[in-house]
Amino acid sequence: MNFERIKEKLSILADAAKYDVSCSSSGSKRTNTNKGLGDSSGMGICHSYTEDGRCVSLLKILLTNHCIFDCAYCVSRKNNDIKRAAFKIQEVVDLTINFYRRNYIEGLFLSSGIFHNPDYTMERLVSVAKKLRLEENFNGYIHLKSIPGCSDELMREAGLYADRLSINIEIPTVSGLKLLAPEKDHKDFIKPMEKVKNEIIQYKAEKKIIKNTPVYAPAGQSTQMIVGATGESDKDIMYSAVHYYSTYNMKRVYYSGYVPVLEDNRLPALGTEVPMLRENRLYQTDWLLRFYGFDVRELLNQNHPNLDIDIDPKLSWALRNMHMFPVDVNTADKQLLARIPGLGMKSVHKIINARKYRRLNWENLKAIGIAMSRAKYFMVCNSSDFESRDLEPERIKSMILQSSQSKYQKFYNQQLSLFN
Repeated sequence: MNFERIKEKLSILADAAKYDVSCSSSGSKRTNTNKGLGDSSGMGICHSYTEDGRCVSLLKILLTNHCIFDCAYCVSRKNNDIKRAAFKIQEVVDLTINFYRRNYIEGLFLSSGIFHNPDYTMERLVSVAKKLRLEENFNGYIHLKSIPGCSDELMREAGLYADRLSINIEIPTVSGLKLLAPEKDHKDFIKPMEKVKNEIIQYKAEKKIIKNTPVYAPAGQSTQMIVGATGESDKDIMYSAVHYYSTYNMKRVYYSGYVPVLEDNRLPALGTEVPMLRENRLYQTDWLLRFYGFDVRELLNQNHPNLDIDIDPKLSWALRNMHMFPVDVNTADKQLLARIPGLGMKSVHKIINARKYRRLNWENLKAIGIAMSRAKYFMVCNSSDFESRDLEPERIKSMILQSSQSKYQKFYNQQLSLFN
């Protein structure tokens, strides 16, 4: 094995994989000092989560950055003048095992550009996972990217060896995809999603009858949408996300702020700021939908098609619905408590448990760890004063912003222009 060539491939194909945010970078700085294979400094080590919630480190790479498509938003597009590389199947297997033995990783995140055709590419991805499982007896976490347009048979086989499968929808709307990737068909993205969903349903049904039924994609499937490459509103993006959650039983939908890397009149100009804060607001909205009982139409609708940049979506909703406040923390149910800005679900559970023993006042709530700087305007307790004092929503917003600091503060002015 030519170690220098493998290292060069790893550098190219780990860098190309960084635009897929289904896993986030771990920032590992552990380096190899004896010229052996396995330098993890900037070489594609990332974190992901297993079905039971454990955080694992993964080797995150592309099988190749060669691609037959010319998608405007993709750094690996056919007509982009970049350095190309491709791993052999055995090279990926050897890399994974060597990194695993050095305790750098616990699994593999493998994606690929599409070369020759979708089935050829997907077959090679599956071959890597199959070799790891059957020949190397590797039981670590494996995440495979599904290739749009590949056959049902390959998707069936992929789920038998991978823990999680994902197919990136890429652009949130069909019209946006046609604009930036006219060679692709939206139906080719949907078909693998449908297949994986049905296989998981079938596996769970058969498992109830036959205990030794082969496991199929135990960590489910996910998808990713690029934010800011086209003109979709936050409403368009989140309504699409809700559709994928409900229709295809997605475990996660990821949102990736578009990074301008190519000159194209269909895209934001080079040098345009990556919409990091907008991405963060979308994740916060996603969290509210999945864990706080919100309906997407409450947060985003015709009258409010984009999220506020300067405040989080729960606070924004509360300020537009002041008729629902203040909430009495000593009597309100779990769902209503969860709608108070500043209260996370852990705080909600603490309040419900604590009020079994006494009526809670401001001091009790502070002791519990409530974010009082914002929550105090939206709730009452066993104290005589109420912090809102009939303040107008804009005044409450101003007072909260003055008393809080965000790591995204520097992006406020830049990104407000996105919604003008």
